[in-house]
Amino acid sequence: MAATATRFRCLNAPPLRQASRALFPASISSRSFATEATSLEPPSKRRPTYFKDKLNSVPSFNEFMGSQDEILSTEDALELRTAMVGPPGKKKQITRLPEWLKTPIPDNANYKKIKKDLRGLNLHTVCEEARCPNISDCWGGGDKSAATATIMLMGDTCTRGCRFCSVKTSKAPPPLDPHEPEHTAEALSRWGLGYVVLTSVDRDDLADGGARHFTETIMKIKQKKPDMLVEALTGDYAGDLDMVAMVARSGLDVYAHNMETVEELTPFVRDRRAKFRQSLLVLEAAKKTVPSLITKTSIMLGLGETEDQLWATLKELRKVNVDVVTFGQYMRPTKRHMKVEEYVTPETFELWRQRALDLGFLYCASGPLVRSSYKAGEAFIENVIKKRKGVTILTDEATGMQKAVV
Repeated sequence: MAATATRFRCLNAPPLRQASRALFPASISSRSFATEATSLEPPSKRRPTYFKDKLNSVPSFNEFMGSQDEILSTEDALELRTAMVGPPGKKKQITRLPEWLKTPIPDNANYKKIKKDLRGLNLHTVCEEARCPNISDCWGGGDKSAATATIMLMGDTCTRGCRFCSVKTSKAPPPLDPHEPEHTAEALSRWGLGYVVLTSVDRDDLADGGARHFTETIMKIKQKKPDMLVEALTGDYAGDLDMVAMVARSGLDVYAHNMETVEELTPFVRDRRAKFRQSLLVLEAAKKTVPSLITKTSIMLGLGETEDQLWATLKELRKVNVDVVTFGQYMRPTKRHMKVEEYVTPETFELWRQRALDLGFLYCASGPLVRSSYKAGEAFIENVIKKRKGVTILTDEATGMQKAVV
């Protein structure tokens, strides 16, 4: 019995450390030292440097935005920058894109809406297929009615292989979509646009080159919305002027066909089936078929053309009564395409704009980012057409541009 009680007391007794604290309080157990005791803790190691420390050492965003940039001279602003790229031992020098050719990345609600509508109706645009740098501007209006999109008919695959164009090519593209004319007319009437541009790939695999398909699309658009102005940017239909006349009589308002470059460079820039003189005949035939049509063409600069060659090209265009010409900078889509021979300055583009007007062109849009389907050019042409139809023209005080009021 005594052994059991002893074991019980041992098992239920408090730990020795607690018992000693109870018997010897802290005030009694502490003692003083003649000298100050040194810390027994090891010295702390220095914290390693992280990327965020370097990031925090630069000016803040507000400081960056508030700083004033150094004003560059005209020569410095137009100077092309170069850079060395590639692995060690294989570096090569490249030319940076000039500042005047840089555009914002398209990413806004209106851009996404238009893209969704196009995909839903299985429609294609030259804006996407040709990698146009103006897509953020043209598709990024405040609403769809202020946007501009160039619809590309007859699929996204071309039978020709021009050395400047990034549109897909094939000898045997997919067959035409018989519902495309109706879908195109429906999409455009839904957006409520006042001016639309239609273009197409070249379809040399078809007997008529796709002219009847193009004509049907224009007629359906005019049926759904008669007051919509239609510009057709067509191919050359392999020189078949009867097909050109068919499209010209479809009810469109502007007939466009691009020369692309000067006569001397045409064999090196365009597909071998596209000829300079043949393109001139297309523009001439459209004008003769419907004299009230506005005819239009576009020329790229920066391919190695000379001033004399450009002068000669403009004079040839005036001989066949072309009304509108546009100048834009050639920009290489991929490394498989032609190299850029020259980045033409904005001042030179302005010079050629004035020269074109002096030769008698009705209108000329000229600038590094100008393309054949250019929003400002379309606005001007729209005003001209409406003025010819007797619509009242008012001047916008904010922009100085004339606007048509229906």
